[in-house]
Amino acid sequence: MDVLDLDEALTGLALRDTRQHRVAELRLFGAMTVEEIAATLSVSERTVKEDWRLAKAWLAKWLKRDSGDSA
Repeated sequence: MDVLDLDEALTGLALRDTRQHRVAELRLFGAMTVEEIAATLSVSERTVKEDWRLAKAWLAKWLKRDSGDSA
């Protein structure tokens, strides 16, 4: 995966959902646990888990589309 593609995908996610973007950044670049992110963002662990699940799916879809893979 190209770092520039990931940056573009994260920018797109930020426009779609700010909190999911923040969760993704903290997981991917901050290597923070669900518990640490929940405390940092003042949300429940369940919210972080759901945001991370949705963010991963959205990023995967974006990166797959960006790579031109239609499968």
